[in-house]
Amino acid sequence: MAFFQVSFATIAARHVCGTGGTTDSPKILLQPAIWRPEYKEHLMKSITLRIGTLIAALGLLSAPVLSADENAELQKVRATVSGMFDGIQADDVFASDIDGWYTIRKGAIIAYISADGRYLLQGDLIDLEGQVNLSEKDRNNARVKMMIDVSDDQAIVFTPETVRHTVSVFTDIDCTFCRRLHSQIDEYMEEGIEIRYFLYPRSGPASESWVKAEQVWCSKDRNEALTLAKLDEDFDSRQCDSSVVSSHYSMGQDVGLRGTPAIVLEDGTLFSGYLPPKQLSEAIASALGE
Repeated sequence: MAFFQVSFATIAARHVCGTGGTTDSPKILLQPAIWRPEYKEHLMKSITLRIGTLIAALGLLSAPVLSADENAELQKVRATVSGMFDGIQADDVFASDIDGWYTIRKGAIIAYISADGRYLLQGDLIDLEGQVNLSEKDRNNARVKMMIDVSDDQAIVFTPETVRHTVSVFTDIDCTFCRRLHSQIDEYMEEGIEIRYFLYPRSGPASESWVKAEQVWCSKDRNEALTLAKLDEDFDSRQCDSSVVSSHYSMGQDVGLRGTPAIVLEDGTLFSGYLPPKQLSEAIASALGE
């Protein structure tokens, strides 16, 4: 059985190139909702329809310290899940904030399974009292770890003279909005935003964009090659180990991106779509509480 995707509430339209195709038209993207007053009523109704009954029945508890019996239960659930879903390992299952339920986390994809292994919940776990999306918090933490685990020599990094913030950007060389973002690279540098590029040819392996990504990676000067490739200009390349493109592509799927460009902030917040330099700077400040 293939693993699942997790959806969430939409609040905005983003400029993004869709995955699994070649269209560059703007799309409505699913984004985490912000707990501002104007969104609260709408979100509460949506949450009530989707998971309100379950949350009310189970109640939210702090993460427990597992007893011997509870640890045995966790091991049983892990065995059930890893045997049922392709690509899910035993250590992808954790104790959750709900008594009698466990968290399944694969990259930034989150779901919940009952202790008896019978029920699977695909949705977001909301702490109504604290108004905190616990699932999105888990996703952000997972994204932070994924980004930290990648050294700068395994990405294409544009660094300003003074670094105020660092973001990770999944980019497709042929994506219109990815090109628009990169055309303003100097402005992002002026904002003090370091950009770590991850190559994500959204059309997949063996596509023309994938070949271009490999050629960029195998260039002596990857930064210059990426810039020239996005301008449809020639650049020097050579034969090399280009498996990093596959690694970036897999990471993009684990991050949970829905199109390119996809921007991951330092705290793991994911923005799907193009954001101009000033707007990105403001978004970072808002996300980090500056």
